Amino acid sequence: MPGLHAYWRMPYILAPKNPDNGGNPFTQIHQSGDDQKEYILFRGQWNYIVMNRYPYNAGHLLVLPYREVDELEALKPEERHELMDLIVKAQQILSRALQPSGFNTGFNFGKAAGAGIPCHLHCHVVPRWEGDTNFMPVIGNTRVLPDSMDAMWERLHAYIDDPS
Repeated sequence: MPGLHAYWRMPYILAPKNPDNGGNPFTQIHQSGDDQKEYILFRGQWNYIVMNRYPYNAGHLLVLPYREVDELEALKPEERHELMDLIVKAQQILSRALQPSGFNTGFNFGKAAGAGIPCHLHCHVVPRWEGDTNFMPVIGNTRVLPDSMDAMWERLHAYIDDPS
């Protein structure tokens, strides 16, 4: 049987599963000062857009506030408004760069709902294409991503301010 090398998954597999062990990566990512290294695509005043390091699909983005909050109601009105605007911006970037057929966009609030980092809300923006599902996630428990994270960052970053 041929093997599929999913080298990008090992850091996730080896990472501590208790968020208390390594702190909150979402508050650390935006403080690094190296947007390309951290895969940050856009910084707003209160929120930012970043590529998901463990994506469900190619181009999977996260939109989240700089400060750690676990519920939408904990955000100030201006933070909520910008968060929604950046969700729209994330979809626009993906539409221009990747031409997806649709999107899965949403939040998981709380561990029981599937939130991997329940202390810091984040919106998933996942581009989808007709026929992009296959047997690999079901049978092989593996996602197949057609591009490296660095190449995808370059591709998406080129469309941040492109109105076309």
